[in-house]
Amino acid sequence: MADDVSWVPAAMAQAVPWVTTAGITFGDISTERVVAFLPDRPDQHNHVGGPHAAVMFGLGETASGAVGLAAFAGAGDRAVPLVVRSEITYLALAKGDLSAEAVLTRPAGEVLAELDAGTRPEFTVDVTITDADGVQTGAMTIVWTLKPRR
Repeated sequence: MADDVSWVPAAMAQAVPWVTTAGITFGDISTERVVAFLPDRPDQHNHVGGPHAAVMFGLGETASGAVGLAAFAGAGDRAVPLVVRSEITYLALAKGDLSAEAVLTRPAGEVLAELDAGTRPEFTVDVTITDADGVQTGAMTIVWTLKPRR
C-alpha cells in the first residue's frame, strides 16, 4: 500500500504562506513525485504578458519542497530540509496556467540512511515546468539537504 501523503498540500500551505498567496495547488502527490499548479494571474505577469520568471521559479521550488516533505516526513523530528542550490533554465515563453512536475532523483531510504549515519545528506529534485499549451517552458534542478536537528 502506498504511503498516505494527502496531508502534504495543507502542510505546505501552513508552513509556506507564499503557496496560498501565489495560488499554488497540488495534483498528483507521492513520495517520489509531485505535480503543482499555478493559475495564470495578470498581477504575476512579466513585461511580455506571461508568468514572471520569479513566479515560475517559485512554482518549481514549491513542487520540489512538496516532494521532499512527502518523502522525508518521518525525519521531521530529526532534520530540517533546506535548499542548498537551485538552477533553472527557461526554455520557452510561458503562457497561461503552469504546472510543475517534481521528481525525487534518489531513493529516500538512501538519504535517510546517510542521516542516520550522522551525516548531512543531500538529495536532488528535478522539475519540469509546462504551460497551458503543454509546452515545456522551464527545467530546474534543486539540491536539498536534511540538516540534523541538534
